[in-house]
Amino acid sequence: MGILDFFGRKNASQKLVPLPKGSFTIDRTGRVLTTTLPRNFPKELIDEIGSTSLQVFKNAQKAQIALTQYTFAFASFKITAKELRGGAIIFLSPKS
Repeated sequence: MGILDFFGRKNASQKLVPLPKGSFTIDRTGRVLTTTLPRNFPKELIDEIGSTSLQVFKNAQKAQIALTQYTFAFASFKITAKELRGGAIIFLSPKS
């Protein structure tokens, strides 16, 4: 699954949440190590964004592309991920 598939999905069971501001760090297995996101932000979304980010870095490595950081900028939201020796730090921020 690609990162854009995640944001394009329509699922009636998911409730709307405010756009988060913060970051989280994951290890190479996708386990969340630290986070500054609000407590009410769904853990399922953190896990999905984290695992998708790790997959982006793994696919780039398989394709022999030196990708150490990426940014997805949407109309009102931005995701920036930086690779950390197999893990990643991911920043989520609403645009003002």
